[in-house]
Amino acid sequence: MNSKETLLFSRQDVCSLIAFYEYIGIVEDAFRRHAEGKSWRPQLMHVELNQGTFHLKAGGLQTTKPYFGLKVGGDFPNNSARFGMPRIQGTIILCDGENGYPLAIMDSIEITIRRTAALTAVAAKYLANPDSSTVTICGCGVQGRAQLRALMQVLSVGQVYAFDIDESRVRYAREMSEELGIPVEAVDSLEPAVRKSQVCVTCTPAKRPYLAKSYVSPGTFISAVGADSPDKQELDPELLSCNKVVVDLLEQCANVGELHHALEHGMTREAVHAEIAEVIVGKKPGRTSQSEIIVFDTTGTALQDVAAAAAVYERGLKTGRGTRFDLFEN
Repeated sequence: MNSKETLLFSRQDVCSLIAFYEYIGIVEDAFRRHAEGKSWRPQLMHVELNQGTFHLKAGGLQTTKPYFGLKVGGDFPNNSARFGMPRIQGTIILCDGENGYPLAIMDSIEITIRRTAALTAVAAKYLANPDSSTVTICGCGVQGRAQLRALMQVLSVGQVYAFDIDESRVRYAREMSEELGIPVEAVDSLEPAVRKSQVCVTCTPAKRPYLAKSYVSPGTFISAVGADSPDKQELDPELLSCNKVVVDLLEQCANVGELHHALEHGMTREAVHAEIAEVIVGKKPGRTSQSEIIVFDTTGTALQDVAAAAAVYERGLKTGRGTRFDLFEN
């Protein structure tokens, strides 16, 4: 590629270049490299507007070469009703980590969906009981669908319970059952479903906890996905303070994740068992007994964004996909 060219990737380009299942390996490798010191400290920033929030995530990763990435993601809850647009959308700028040149600009919607679900699958691989077969998904939107698809890649899922506050759970149950060929049951009561599950994923925009400590049976793996800003919360803080907690990034979770709320209720950072990268490389153990409850607090990191964007860019170079342009042409 000409050193003065930048590649532009649409959402369709992103979808076609990297298959859904490939994100699991990409994300696991990113955290492995992070544990090995082959990353630059990820940064997070939030900008609040009247109708929504911008999340800015930036970081660097050494893969085939050093890359830097910046994702600007907008979260506008009323977009669908007001404009017929997705609630979450944005772009990723991928730069050369050696000279700063902008290598690519790409849609971030599909990357965010897929890399988020992929990390739950990676965490389940290390933290869930290997024979886990019953899953409760809280939140039946786009992310809830991706979470289940990702879990199917690492676990032998045989029964799913779909929970949401509206009737989207009914459509979710019908369509995901048809897609995956397994029973998916819509439920309007969360407690009985979670009690029967070995895995529970929470991926809603809730701002107060709805998953109580008393709902969760011994041996359960919980992936807490929804809390990615300080005002969001899905879990009873005691679920974290009384059980093993693994986080994606400690500092980030302490500021915006479920850990953020647990710290306000008396939990300490020292009580966090590990970051997922430490578990992946064996610096800290994952699951050590069948009966322990493990909470994975995942807030979404720049590591995932940079790794995925680099994979899209490199695949685009190989296949000739993407629109080439000179960003600095006079």
